[in-house]
Amino acid sequence: MSASQSAHGRPMARRGLLVGTAATALTLGTVSFADAATGDDAPDRTRTVRGTLPTGSPDYVYLPVEVPRGVREIAVSYTYGKTPVPAGTQGNALDIGIFDERGTELGGRGFRGWSGGARSSFFIRADEATPGYIAGPVRAGTWNIALGPYTVAPKGLPYEVTITLRFGPTGSTPKPVYPPDRAKGRGRAWYRGDCHLHSVHSDGKRTPAEIAAAARAAGLDFINSSEHNTYSAHSAWDGLWGDDLLVLTGEEVTTRNGHVIALGTDPGTFVDWRYRARDNRFGHYAKAVRRAGGLVVPAHPHATCIGCHWKFGFGEADAVEVWNGAYTPEDEIALAEWDNSLVAAVRTSKPWVAAMGNSDAHRKPDKVGLPQTVVLADELSREAITAGIRAGHSYIAESSAVTLSFGASGGRGLHAGIGERLRVDGDDTPVTVGLEVTGAPGCTAHFVTDQGTLFTATLPESGTGTVQWRTTPVYAAYVRAEVRHPATVPGLPGALAALTNPVFLEGW
Repeated sequence: MSASQSAHGRPMARRGLLVGTAATALTLGTVSFADAATGDDAPDRTRTVRGTLPTGSPDYVYLPVEVPRGVREIAVSYTYGKTPVPAGTQGNALDIGIFDERGTELGGRGFRGWSGGARSSFFIRADEATPGYIAGPVRAGTWNIALGPYTVAPKGLPYEVTITLRFGPTGSTPKPVYPPDRAKGRGRAWYRGDCHLHSVHSDGKRTPAEIAAAARAAGLDFINSSEHNTYSAHSAWDGLWGDDLLVLTGEEVTTRNGHVIALGTDPGTFVDWRYRARDNRFGHYAKAVRRAGGLVVPAHPHATCIGCHWKFGFGEADAVEVWNGAYTPEDEIALAEWDNSLVAAVRTSKPWVAAMGNSDAHRKPDKVGLPQTVVLADELSREAITAGIRAGHSYIAESSAVTLSFGASGGRGLHAGIGERLRVDGDDTPVTVGLEVTGAPGCTAHFVTDQGTLFTATLPESGTGTVQWRTTPVYAAYVRAEVRHPATVPGLPGALAALTNPVFLEGW
């Protein structure tokens, strides 16, 4: 396979596919600035490359650029043709990013930014960079512009990339200021958070300041920075955190076989995304996320957008996003699949994976904090919040107006809360399951077990009430609660107002 390419009309060298352990890649001919005059007063130099990527192009196409000494800024812009396609056929979509002279090695140190399809241009210099990109010196060597042909039309994807080098003093790079690991909080308490949010640093429209304001308005205690395939926003929260708001840093690792939230990683952590399930690399990067102090959370696993459906399995997951934004049938499927995983965990006596919910808010009218994960933690800190999420000591609510208390008691005064295990004297020992709800008018409460939904009760008109149900460990290996709105489509369940992780029941 090859791609036609020219710079100012001159033919460029062609190179074949580079096939490795990660997704296949194509390297185009090198763009050279060898004839450029250097020095502080040297004029800007620009090269334009044109070509066409064929149907079946690899996931990533690299355009090498030889950068001479003395460059203070590299600027890149691009366009591509959106040719008409037959009905039912995907048209052209082309993403973009860049790697510096340290190379494009998978998981290497060369990453300098990614904007996907959200921007048509970007720049990098020592003191500043376009959101999504990492400021720092433009050192001499071979840089690589990364093109990602997301979809290619039957007639191919014509593209044009323009590279401009600006010469002069490089300036200095400010030391990044990252959010602290801890906020004042309320000691051991239930804390509300939204861990899937997008700003102008990827394909969102809100600034970090606008997200922080929306989080406070939604009653949140913590948020997680989760831009697509970049960590540039990690240093964009200076002055926005406070005693009342903990800002975690992470990434939405956006592969061609699904998206995963790296939640609460060390600030400045880059998690590579350039692989598919067939490359057998996801486990390596899941471990890297955990080494950086983060959680691995598959996002919207049944989303229907291209590349969004989760195909890596859940063996490496620390939690799974079963509710993403306004509740839809996709979430209902994710919820059912997660419930099936609970049954499998009970059957095989293997660890279970907790559920969480996030807004995935990008822009208005997306609501920050719809939904939100409410976590029981010893303090409002990165370590305590991630530990609570991993352990399943949490529930999901559509807003801060909804609060739940859920647990089971039995035997000799024993009690277990959300995400815990209640062990009683025998499999037939009576167990009382209790749910307290506020803020859910017109809703019904459902108790779901490994057999399915075994108990349903209508909440008072005020939406505040207590529901109890008696069972035994032999009848219900676990119980979890759902609070649902009335159904709007006959035969389909109503949308969720809240959902808990399970309480497991076990007889000695």
